[in-house]
Amino acid sequence: SSLGLVAQWQRTFYNRRCCATWLGPTPDFVQLAKAYGAEGFRVQSLDELERALKQALGYEVATVIDIPISPEEDVLPFVPSGGSLKDMLV
Repeated sequence: SSLGLVAQWQRTFYNRRCCATWLGPTPDFVQLAKAYGAEGFRVQSLDELERALKQALGYEVATVIDIPISPEEDVLPFVPSGGSLKDMLV
């Protein structure tokens, strides 16, 4: 787990020097959901997501769908810290 947007700023504007953005391992959200009486799925592909969404809509309880995303994945578009919409990176 990481502070993704902060890490993206550091990669983009500080030559990939990341500091204090890694938060350590994340909990197992599927098991956490089940511990509270909800349902949970972890998906790795669009096909799995489609199936999980269809199943989730059929449940009468809250459902968590855990979708792991690489910490290197960028959030786009994004506005640099202190910037305005005219500075948006896409």
